[in-house]
Amino acid sequence: MMRGRRRLAAATLVAVGAVTFAAAGVTGTAQARTAAPAGAVTTATVPPALPALPARAAAYPPFTAPGKTLRLGAKGSAVKALQSRLKELGYMPGAADGRYGGATLTAVWAFQKVQGIKPTSTIAARTWRALENPRAPRVLVPRGKPTRVEVDLTRQVMVLYRGGAPVMISHISSGSGIPYTEYATWNGKRQRFSGSARTPTGDYTTTWRVKGWHRSYLGQLYNPIFFNGGIALHGALSVPLYPASHGCVRLPMNVAEVLPGMLGRGVPVHVRGAFRR
Repeated sequence: MMRGRRRLAAATLVAVGAVTFAAAGVTGTAQARTAAPAGAVTTATVPPALPALPARAAAYPPFTAPGKTLRLGAKGSAVKALQSRLKELGYMPGAADGRYGGATLTAVWAFQKVQGIKPTSTIAARTWRALENPRAPRVLVPRGKPTRVEVDLTRQVMVLYRGGAPVMISHISSGSGIPYTEYATWNGKRQRFSGSARTPTGDYTTTWRVKGWHRSYLGQLYNPIFFNGGIALHGALSVPLYPASHGCVRLPMNVAEVLPGMLGRGVPVHVRGAFRR
C-alpha cells in the first residue's frame, strides 16, 4: 500500500470498507487481509489535555440563544454564538469566525441528531431551544472504559469519551449496506472488488493509522484510524446525511484533522445500531 499523502484535492473520494474481492482466482475479505503498510503510524499519540464535558445535560454551562433564524452562508454575531456554543458542548463547528459554512453545518447536524431533531441546515426556534437545554449523547456502552469511541449507526453519530464523559461528538456517514461490485487497478493489475458495504457492529480497538491521504482499493481516506481490519474512522470530502461508504466511518475533514491527536492506539471502539432508511 502507498503511504498516505496530504493532498487536499477537490475531488470526490470514496471510503474503503468491508470488501470481498476476487482476482486471479483468489477470493477473501479485505479486513482479514489488510495489514499496516510501510509508513503507517502504529504507536499511540499522546492526546492533548482537553476539558471533559458533563455527563449530565443539567451540568452544561448556561446559554441564551440569539433567536435569529440562520441559514447556510449566514454571517455575524449570531453565527459566532452558535459556533461557540457547539464547541462548548463538544461538537466540531470549526473556527468561531461568524461564518456559517460546511464545518459548522456538520456540527449542527450532529447536535440536532443527538437532540432528536431532524437534521437541517436551518437554525430556528427548536434548535436554539435545544442549545439552551441540551441533552447528552445516548450512552451505548454504559460499562465501557472511560476512554472509548462509540459509533451510533442509528443516529449516524460518533462520540469520543474521556474520563467517562464526551469530549468530541461528530456527524458520520457509515456503510451504505448496498452491495457493490467495482473494478480498480491495484498492485499493477485490474481487479474486481465486491462486498456488502456494511459497517459491522461489535467491539473493536484502534490499531494502525496513516497521516494524510491513504490510497486503498476503493478510493482515498484522510488520516485513517483503523479499528476493524480494513475499516477505519477517516476524513472524507463527502459526508452526507445518509450512510454512503463502502463500510468505513466517514468523518468531516475538520474532525479528521484533529482526531488522531486525541485518539491513541488500543482504544476501544464500540459500534452499535442500524440505520433505517
